[in-house]
Amino acid sequence: MPMAVVQPAAVGMGDLPMVVAVAAGCGVLVALAGIGVMWWLRTRSIGVMLAVVVVVAVAATLAGVVAIIMKMIIEGEVKDFVLSVVAVGGIVGLGVAFVLSKRVVGESRRLVAAVRDVPFVAPQGLPAELQTIANTLEEAYARERALEGARRELVAWVSHDLRTPLAGMRAMAEALEDGVVSDPETVARYHGQIKLEVERLSAMVDDLFELSRIHAGALRLSRARIGLADLVADTMAGVEPLARAKGVMLTAEAAATVPVEADAGALGRALGNLVVNAIRHTPSDRTVVLRAGVDDSGMACLSVTDCCGGIPEEDLPRVFEVAFRGETARTPTADGGAGLGLAIAQGIVEAHDGMIGVVNDGPGCRFEIRLPLVGG
Repeated sequence: MPMAVVQPAAVGMGDLPMVVAVAAGCGVLVALAGIGVMWWLRTRSIGVMLAVVVVVAVAATLAGVVAIIMKMIIEGEVKDFVLSVVAVGGIVGLGVAFVLSKRVVGESRRLVAAVRDVPFVAPQGLPAELQTIANTLEEAYARERALEGARRELVAWVSHDLRTPLAGMRAMAEALEDGVVSDPETVARYHGQIKLEVERLSAMVDDLFELSRIHAGALRLSRARIGLADLVADTMAGVEPLARAKGVMLTAEAAATVPVEADAGALGRALGNLVVNAIRHTPSDRTVVLRAGVDDSGMACLSVTDCCGGIPEEDLPRVFEVAFRGETARTPTADGGAGLGLAIAQGIVEAHDGMIGVVNDGPGCRFEIRLPLVGG
C-alpha cells in the first residue's frame, strides 16, 4: 500500500499579518524571559552572559519557526527537518559563543593579573574595550605615583621649613627667659625676629590650607563679571610695597575692556602669587611687566614677565607641581610663605576653566593665565 504524502496547507498573503504577529509575540516573550535570566546572572562571568544571549536568539527564532510551520504543516516530517536545522544552528551559535567567551574571560583575567602587579604595566593585545581600560589604568597609576611622590616631597620640605624657624624661635625664647640677653637692643631684635617667623609660619599654614581645599575640590567660587584692568590695578597696588623694598620696577599694560566671569578674590590671589614670585626672583633695578588683553585665540590673557634669568627647559613642565623647588635660587626665603604659590595659582585658574603656563622669554620667563571671555 503506498505511503500517504502529506501536503502542506496553503498559506496566502492574507495570512502574513497573522504569521508576523505570532512570530513577534513569541519573540517578545522569549526576549523578556532572557532579560530576566540575564538580570539574575548579572554578576556572573561574561561567558555565561554571552551563552544566554545566543540561547535567547535561537529560542526566539525557534519559537517563530514553530509558529509558522504549525500553520503551514498539519503533520508530517517537514516539521522535524525544520526544527533539526534550527537546532543545528543553535548548537553552532553556542559553540562560537563559547570560544568568544573563553577569549574574553582569558583576556579579562590577564588584565586583572596585571592590575595586581606593582608597578602596573598595561598588557597589550587585548580587545579594544579592555585595551582602553588598561591604558587608562596605566595613566591613572602613573598620576597616582607622581602625586604620591609629590606628597612625600611636600611633607619632607614642609617639615624642614617648620623645624628651622621653630628651632630658632625656641632658642631666642629660651635666651630671653633665662636672661642670657638683657640689653634692650638685642631683646627688641629677638622680639622682631620671633614675630617675623610667626608671620612666616602663619603664611605657610594658610598656603597649605588653601592647597588642601583645592585638591579636595572644596574651593567655592563666587563668580561675577569683572574686568581684567581692574584686577591688574588691584594687584599692582597690593604688591607695590614688596617691589619697592626689593628695588624692582613694576609696569602694567591692560586693555580697556576684557570681561571675564570669575571670583575676583580668588583670581586676584592667583595673579598676585605670580607677580610676587616674579618680584622675588627678579634682581634689583630690573622690571616686572604685567599685561592683560585678548590673545590670538580669542581668550582673555593675563601675563607676568620677569627677569629671573629663565628656567631650565627640563624644569618648565614641573614648575606648578606641589613641592617642586627647581634651582636653589628659586627656593622660598624668609619673606615668603610655604613656596606653594604657583601650585595654588594653577588650582585657582583651573577651577575657573582656564589654563596657566610658563615659557622662557628674553632675560626671564613669562607666566600666562588664559580664561574664557564673556560676551558683551
